[in-house]
Amino acid sequence: MDGKLYRSEDNKMICGVCGGLAEYFHIDATLVRLGFVLFSALGGSGLFVYLAAAVIMPKQP
Repeated sequence: MDGKLYRSEDNKMICGVCGGLAEYFHIDATLVRLGFVLFSALGGSGLFVYLAAAVIMPKQP
């Protein structure tokens, strides 16, 4: 965790939130995406967190 947290421009499917988190924590983006899907399916909180992160996180320069 040596850099800043940005929405990914290279590894994105919708807004780049999962790709940016994966790059920041040096893990596979698929795992982060599965986590958001699980949180969304278990109670809907994943969708709200994703939307909030898409608004708060800056785009990758």
